[in-house]
Amino acid sequence: MRAGLHGGMVLLVATFLFPFFWMVSNALRTDAEIFAVPPRLLPDSWEWGNFSAAWSYLPFGQFFLNSMLVAAAITAIVLVVSSLAAYAFARLRFPGNGGLFLLYLATLMVPQAVIVIPLFLMMSAIGWVDTYQALIIPMAFSSFGTFLLRQFFLTIPRELEEAALIDGATRLRILLTVFVPLARPALGLLALFTFTGQWNSFLWPLIVINGPEHATIPLGLTLFQGQQGIEWNYMMAGATISMLPGFLLTVLLHRFIFKGIAIGSGLGGR
Repeated sequence: MRAGLHGGMVLLVATFLFPFFWMVSNALRTDAEIFAVPPRLLPDSWEWGNFSAAWSYLPFGQFFLNSMLVAAAITAIVLVVSSLAAYAFARLRFPGNGGLFLLYLATLMVPQAVIVIPLFLMMSAIGWVDTYQALIIPMAFSSFGTFLLRQFFLTIPRELEEAALIDGATRLRILLTVFVPLARPALGLLALFTFTGQWNSFLWPLIVINGPEHATIPLGLTLFQGQQGIEWNYMMAGATISMLPGFLLTVLLHRFIFKGIAIGSGLGGR
């Protein structure tokens, strides 16, 4: 029974990992070998030069820096704004608190595709089309992040907050010195989700960016398709390179991921 369970888990993991393996394998082939029949799991000749060629084939370094800037800026703003909003919803009592929070959560049900055209018209009206601020500002506020942190803040004992208030601490200082340190697992999980989500974002950059100067990596990868066809090996090499920041961030924040999973048991609050 145990051997069958382990075998099933290995098969499931292999199924999920195979597309990534196939991407890396194709990144190391010649373009002709990619379409060889029958297909081979491993390349006949390992073309390590595809990675440097993909980097120089297009201004890939610029795409990489653009993605890093946009994803990091959005992540930083989301963490700050979500922490402030979550603390207000979790601890402050004001008229309409519950109704406003439900209205805030209702935005989670609105698909991004529904709002991109109004957002584009707004960006066009203020002259932000094809700029970094157009990539960052509209995406820098997360109702999911506010929900996640609010539910975590509700699990923090009120006695800690009351003791800080008695000592004369302001609400902002309580947030920074009491809630934020205790919420590091939730903040790490939110940072990981936000960064990887924005790093891989394609629809909004496609609409608001016109040229390669401000293009992010997902847009840059589409430029491997030209009039002479698609450079599949370069595209796969570029896609492999684009995965590295998310992979490294996951490795660095793996402790927060496992701790963050435990947040689910306390999502009901107190």
